[in-house]
Amino acid sequence: MKHLFIVNPVAGGRDATEDVRAKVEAAFASRGEEYEIYVTKGPMDAPEKIRAEAAACEQLRVYACGGDGTFNECVCGAAKLPNVAVAPFPTGTGNDFCRMFGAEKDCFRDLDALLDGWEHPIDLIECNGRYSANICSVGIDARVGCSVHKFGKLGAFGYVVSLLVNVCKGLTTRMRVRVGDEYSGDGRYTLVCACNGRYYGGGFNPSADARPDDGQLDIFVVDGVSLAKAAMLIGKYASGRGREVPKYIHFFRGTEVEIALEKPDSVNVDGEELVSDRVFFRLTPGAARLIVPATMHFFDDPRSAS
Repeated sequence: MKHLFIVNPVAGGRDATEDVRAKVEAAFASRGEEYEIYVTKGPMDAPEKIRAEAAACEQLRVYACGGDGTFNECVCGAAKLPNVAVAPFPTGTGNDFCRMFGAEKDCFRDLDALLDGWEHPIDLIECNGRYSANICSVGIDARVGCSVHKFGKLGAFGYVVSLLVNVCKGLTTRMRVRVGDEYSGDGRYTLVCACNGRYYGGGFNPSADARPDDGQLDIFVVDGVSLAKAAMLIGKYASGRGREVPKYIHFFRGTEVEIALEKPDSVNVDGEELVSDRVFFRLTPGAARLIVPATMHFFDDPRSAS
C-alpha cells in the first residue's frame, strides 16, 4: 500500500506544506509504509497525479490536505478506481464535507486515526464530466459561492459582498428543470440543489439527513421568489427545514437532475465553479472509497462484526 498526501499550497490562504510534512513524518516514523507528499502545481493537477500513481501500485490511499476544493480534486482522481481510497485531511477552515459528520468531523484531522482507518464505499454525483462527493447546485447560491473567491481578501465579509453583488444582478434564473420522472418545470427559479452531503456555502445545511452511501440524492427546487420572500425562506432552507414550506421549496429524493438555462451560468460542484447552459446531476452509487477514521462511528464498521 502507498499513502499519497496531496497538498494544496494555496488552500485557506496559507501554505500548510511544512505543517503537513511534519505531521506525516512523525506519523510514519514507526510505520514502515511507503508514502509521498505531493504539492499541487495548479488547478486539477491532483487527479492526474492520483491516476498515475494508481496505475503503478496495487493499493493507494489519498489524503486531501486542504479544503473542499482539494478534496473535490482528489475525489475526481479517485472516482471509479477500485484500488484507490480517499479522505479529507483538512488544513483550513472551509471543510463542508466534514461538517456532515457532526461531532466526529474533527476525526479527519487525526492523522493516526486516518492511517488506522477502514474503507467505505460512497456515492458520487457526476456533473458535466466532473465528480462531487458533497453538493452541486445552480442558481443564486452557486453564483454567490463561486464568486466569493473574488472577495477573498475580505474574509468572512466576502460572502456578504458576493451576496449583495449577485442579488443586484437578479435573484432568479430562467431554467427548465427535470427531476427524474417526478418533476418537470419551466420558469424562473431561485436555485436547484442536489445533496449527497449536508453542508455547503460555508454553513448552509439544506438537508439534515442526507447520506453519501444511501444511493439517493436529496434534491431541492426553489421557486423564483421576491427578495422579501427569499429573506423569509432562507433561514428555513439554510437550517434543513425547507420541507416545511413545500409551496416554494420542493423536495425530492432521486438520482438524476437535468437543467437547461437560457445562457451559461455558474454551477457549484463542491464549491468549485463550472460554467454551462446545460447541467446534469447524476448519482453514481459506490463510485469512490472513503477512508473512515478508526475513531469514527458514523458508518457501521464491518470489522466490528468479525
